Amino acid sequence: MGEVTSTRRRFLQAAAGIGAVILRGSEAFGQPGTALKIQEPFHGAVLNRRHGEAVDGGLKICVSGEAPLQDSVVVNGVPAQRVGTGFRADIVLRQRETQITAVTQGSLGRQDRQVRVVWDEHSQPRYRFSIDDNSFFLRDIARQRYSSLFDCFYLKGLRDLHSKYGTRFVLNIYYTTEDGFELPQFPDRYKSEWQDNADWLRLAFHAHANLPDRPYQNASPTQLIADLDQVAEQIVRFAGEQTYTPPTVIHWGMVQPSALKPLYERGVRALSGYFSRQNSAWDVNYLLDDMRSEYLSRHDALMDFESGIVFSRIDIVCNNAPVDRIGPTLEPLAADPNQAEIMDLFTHEQYFWPFYSNYIPDHFKRLDIAIQWVTEHGYKPVFYHEGFLGGSV
Repeated sequence: MGEVTSTRRRFLQAAAGIGAVILRGSEAFGQPGTALKIQEPFHGAVLNRRHGEAVDGGLKICVSGEAPLQDSVVVNGVPAQRVGTGFRADIVLRQRETQITAVTQGSLGRQDRQVRVVWDEHSQPRYRFSIDDNSFFLRDIARQRYSSLFDCFYLKGLRDLHSKYGTRFVLNIYYTTEDGFELPQFPDRYKSEWQDNADWLRLAFHAHANLPDRPYQNASPTQLIADLDQVAEQIVRFAGEQTYTPPTVIHWGMVQPSALKPLYERGVRALSGYFSRQNSAWDVNYLLDDMRSEYLSRHDALMDFESGIVFSRIDIVCNNAPVDRIGPTLEPLAADPNQAEIMDLFTHEQYFWPFYSNYIPDHFKRLDIAIQWVTEHGYKPVFYHEGFLGGSV
C-alpha cells in the first residue's frame, strides 16, 4: 500500500473523531453502550411497609434500573415497563430474603443482574436505647457496697425513665477502668436484682477498656473475641445469663471485616454506628465500603449477607444534642420513609457523672425529652437481639 498523504490522514482522523462522538452519543441515549443495572432497591436493603404496599402474604415493591433502549426487561418473571433507558417492575416479596433478578436479551446479548433484599415482615415503629462506655457505675457500686443496685443514682435515673416510659436500656461495658478497677472486683450479691430487672436492663460487651482509642480498628478477630468472651463471662457471673446480651456497638464502631463472622458466631446480629463522613472519609462505619456507608447514612439498616449481620445507623447521640435540638433532630427522620421505622437512640455514660471533665448537668433531661418524643410518636421500646432488629420473629 502506498503512503497515506497528510490530507487523507487529516480526513481519517476527523472521521474517527466524528465516529467517537456518535458512539458516545448512542451510549448516552441507551444504545448498545448501556449496561443493565438495578438501581433500586439497593443490595442488602431492609424493606418494610413504608417501602411498598402490603398485599396478602407479602410486600409489593418497585424494582427500577437502566437497560439498553430497545431491549425488553424481565424482573423475577415480571415484564418491566420501559421509559427511555429506564425500567420498572412491581414484584412481591414473600420470604425473609429474596433474590431479585433482572434479565434482558437484546443488542448486547443476554444480560442479568441480581440484588438481594430483606423483608422486615413484622416491622413496627420501634426504638432502642444503647449507652456506651460504661464502667463508672460498676466501680461506684462495688466500692460503695450499696444495699441495692438502684442506690447508685445512675441506675436509679434509668429505672425512673423505664417506669415513666417503659424504656429498655442496654449498657455497653468495659472490663477495666483507668484507675485499675476490673469486673472481677464486682460482687455477685446483686445477681438476683439484675435478673429481676432483665426485662428492661441488659449488659453487653463494649471493649476491654476506654483507651486506647479505636482498639479494634486494626486488631485481629482473635483479640476482639477474646476481649468479648472475657467481659461476657463476668456479666454472666455477677448478673446472670438473663442480663447478658450480645453486643450491638463495638468501641469506636470500627472492626476488621474478618471479625464479622466471628462476632456472628458469638450471637451478634446487629451493629450500630454513625456512618458519617469525616475529612472525606467514612468513619465509625465498621470499615464498610463507601457505597454501603453512604447508603447507611440515609437509611435505617442494611444487611451484610456474607456475615449475617445487619448494620444500623444511630439517629441521635444525646450527649451531643441539647434539649432544644432533640425534636428538630428526630422530626425529619420520622418524615423520611427510609429512616422512620426504627429510632436508634444513644448516649455515653461518662457525661452523667459530676467528676467527669465534660459533665452535662441536664443529661438525664436530654434522655427524658428524646424518649418522650419517640413515645408520643408511637415508637415502642425494644432490644435489637430479640427478633429481627427488635421486631417480632
